[in-house]
Amino acid sequence: MSETTSGAGPRLRAPVNLVSRRAIGHWALRAGLGWLVVLLAQAAPVVLAAEAPTWLRVTLLVSALVAVAHVVVMPQWRYRVHRWETTPDAVFTRGGWVNQEWRLAPISRIQTVDTARGPLQQLLGLATVTVTTASAQGPVTIEGLDEQVAARIVDELTATTQATPGDAT
Repeated sequence: MSETTSGAGPRLRAPVNLVSRRAIGHWALRAGLGWLVVLLAQAAPVVLAAEAPTWLRVTLLVSALVAVAHVVVMPQWRYRVHRWETTPDAVFTRGGWVNQEWRLAPISRIQTVDTARGPLQQLLGLATVTVTTASAQGPVTIEGLDEQVAARIVDELTATTQATPGDAT
């Protein structure tokens, strides 16, 4: 069923599809690796100093607690927020965790559809689909998709945009 209003085009609404559950692991690994760098940099002076100041040990402990909370909470939260959907009229996305963003890209405005797979995504069988439009807001991205789902979306959007009249500007 099309989400249009008497010629007004698609309306912004909540997308229905969840990203892959493996995205939770991807986000946790990415966050964990970032925190590992920070914690190692903070731990080096504590380990190497004969007598590390108390404030240095406290900041290391606080950072470790924040890191654990971030790595545990953020991926679950993002999974609950991230949604996507494609229709014959538009691509709908919702993403973020603290700052959430809802996007709609009308099919007639799509210029390119790309897939990206970083090393962690390849390891986990995930991909990110980027839909570039003629919007000043920049591209619409769907992160955390199963790689087969991403390939299907790219094929479907490519076929749909080729069949849609207009110049995507």
